Amino acid sequence: MIVFDLQCEPLGHRFEGWFASSEDFSGQQQRGLVCCPQCGSAQVIKAPMAPAVPRKGNQRAEPARPMAAGKLPPEAVEMLGKLAQVQAEALKQSRWVGERFADVSREMHYGEREHEAVHGQATLQEARELLEEGVPVLPLPFPVAPPDELN
Repeated sequence: MIVFDLQCEPLGHRFEGWFASSEDFSGQQQRGLVCCPQCGSAQVIKAPMAPAVPRKGNQRAEPARPMAAGKLPPEAVEMLGKLAQVQAEALKQSRWVGERFADVSREMHYGEREHEAVHGQATLQEARELLEEGVPVLPLPFPVAPPDELN
């Protein structure tokens, strides 16, 4: 097993991930399966890691460094975390329809099928066409992995 320090790109949350190999990490990352545990973002990269070299007995620990410029304020981080929680709760009440999202949404809009909460995948063109037809759809703020690709 390999332990990587990981970081989500949008907010800079750092966390640890355990993988069978570097290729395993890359494969899971490409499929959107590696997500930030704080905000749910799938935009995760390997964070720079320092080697685990113990200090000598006569050395002092370095003082903590201040937060880097460009980081979000704590209030924004908290708000995004709450938004991720709201999305996760909403998805529990919704059915995954995958690549059939545009068709299923259109069928519900035109009364060809019973209305229900659904989520899935649509191309940008499909989303534009749905909106032009007046079909009420919204993009999710954070990426969602298909259920069959989750660990």
